[in-house]
Amino acid sequence: MAEVEVCPLAELPPGTVRIVQVRPLLSIGVYNCDGELYALEDRCSHDDGPLCEGEFDCGERVAVCPRHGARFDITTGRALTLPAYIPVETFPVRVREDGIVVVEA
Repeated sequence: MAEVEVCPLAELPPGTVRIVQVRPLLSIGVYNCDGELYALEDRCSHDDGPLCEGEFDCGERVAVCPRHGARFDITTGRALTLPAYIPVETFPVRVREDGIVVVEA
Protein backbone atom coordinates (compact mmCIF):
# COMPACT_ATOMS: atom_id res chain seq x y z
CA MET A 1 0.00 0.00 0.00
CA ALA A 2 1.23 3.43 -0.93
CA GLU A 3 0.48 6.68 0.84
CA VAL A 4 -0.24 9.62 -1.42
CA GLU A 5 0.29 13.10 -0.03
CA VAL A 6 -2.71 15.37 -0.48
CA CYS A 7 -1.96 18.67 1.27
CA PRO A 8 -1.52 20.19 4.73
CA LEU A 9 -4.71 19.90 6.79
CA ALA A 10 -4.99 23.71 6.96
CA GLU A 11 -5.32 23.80 3.15
CA LEU A 12 -8.46 21.62 3.17
CA PRO A 13 -10.96 23.44 5.41
CA PRO A 14 -14.40 22.00 6.18
CA GLY A 15 -16.74 22.12 3.20
CA THR A 16 -14.02 21.75 0.58
CA VAL A 17 -12.61 19.04 -1.69
CA ARG A 18 -9.11 18.56 -3.09
CA ILE A 19 -8.51 16.37 -6.15
CA VAL A 20 -5.14 14.64 -6.40
CA GLN A 21 -3.66 12.66 -9.27
CA VAL A 22 -2.47 9.32 -7.87
CA ARG A 23 -1.35 7.65 -11.08
CA PRO A 24 -2.06 8.19 -14.79
CA LEU A 25 -5.59 6.73 -14.72
CA LEU A 26 -6.56 7.43 -11.11
CA SER A 27 -7.49 10.68 -9.41
CA ILE A 28 -9.02 10.86 -5.95
CA GLY A 29 -11.20 13.54 -4.40
CA VAL A 30 -10.55 14.17 -0.70
CA TYR A 31 -13.51 15.77 1.09
CA ASN A 32 -13.52 17.57 4.44
CA CYS A 33 -17.03 17.38 5.87
CA ASP A 34 -17.09 19.09 9.25
CA GLY A 35 -13.62 17.78 10.08
CA GLU A 36 -14.26 14.22 8.86
CA LEU A 37 -12.12 13.30 5.86
CA TYR A 38 -13.26 11.01 3.04
CA ALA A 39 -11.57 9.95 -0.20
CA LEU A 40 -13.49 8.95 -3.31
CA GLU A 41 -12.43 7.87 -6.78
CA ASP A 42 -12.80 10.84 -9.15
CA ARG A 43 -14.63 8.80 -11.79
CA CYS A 44 -18.36 8.46 -12.25
CA SER A 45 -19.21 4.80 -12.79
CA HIS A 46 -21.91 5.81 -15.28
CA ASP A 47 -19.68 7.27 -18.01
CA ASP A 48 -16.15 7.56 -16.54
CA GLY A 49 -16.48 11.35 -16.27
CA PRO A 50 -14.97 13.41 -13.45
CA LEU A 51 -17.07 12.91 -10.34
CA CYS A 52 -15.34 15.04 -7.71
CA GLU A 53 -15.50 18.22 -9.79
CA GLY A 54 -19.25 18.38 -9.16
CA GLU A 55 -21.17 19.73 -6.21
CA PHE A 56 -21.30 17.93 -2.89
CA ASP A 57 -23.40 18.06 0.24
CA CYS A 58 -21.39 17.64 3.43
CA GLY A 59 -24.49 17.20 5.56
CA GLU A 60 -25.70 14.26 3.50
CA ARG A 61 -22.16 13.08 2.61
CA VAL A 62 -23.11 13.03 -1.10
CA ALA A 63 -21.13 13.91 -4.24
CA VAL A 64 -23.06 14.82 -7.40
CA CYS A 65 -21.65 14.01 -10.83
CA PRO A 66 -21.48 17.23 -12.87
CA ARG A 67 -22.38 15.47 -16.14
CA HIS A 68 -25.66 13.67 -15.46
CA GLY A 69 -26.43 14.29 -11.79
CA ALA A 70 -25.80 10.81 -10.39
CA ARG A 71 -25.36 10.98 -6.62
CA PHE A 72 -22.77 8.97 -4.66
CA ASP A 73 -22.30 8.38 -0.95
CA ILE A 74 -18.78 9.69 -0.26
CA THR A 75 -18.42 7.47 2.81
CA THR A 76 -18.99 4.19 0.94
CA GLY A 77 -18.80 5.00 -2.78
CA ARG A 78 -22.30 3.59 -3.27
CA ALA A 79 -24.29 4.98 -6.20
CA LEU A 80 -27.49 6.50 -4.81
CA THR A 81 -29.30 7.58 -7.99
CA LEU A 82 -29.46 6.76 -11.67
CA PRO A 83 -27.97 6.91 -14.18
CA ALA A 84 -25.17 5.42 -12.04
CA TYR A 85 -25.77 2.13 -10.28
CA ILE A 86 -22.24 0.76 -9.81
CA PRO A 87 -20.27 2.01 -6.78
CA VAL A 88 -16.94 3.82 -7.04
CA GLU A 89 -13.89 3.10 -4.93
CA THR A 90 -13.21 4.78 -1.60
CA PHE A 91 -9.85 5.07 0.12
CA PRO A 92 -8.63 5.40 3.72
CA VAL A 93 -7.53 8.92 4.71
CA ARG A 94 -5.03 9.67 7.46
CA VAL A 95 -3.72 12.86 9.00
CA ARG A 96 0.00 12.91 9.67
CA GLU A 97 2.08 15.66 11.26
CA ASP A 98 2.95 16.98 7.81
CA GLY A 99 -0.56 16.75 6.33
CA ILE A 100 -3.26 14.58 4.82
CA VAL A 101 -2.45 11.31 3.07
CA VAL A 102 -4.62 8.82 1.18
CA VAL A 103 -3.77 5.12 1.29
CA GLU A 104 -3.89 3.64 -2.19
CA ALA A 105 -3.56 -0.10 -2.74
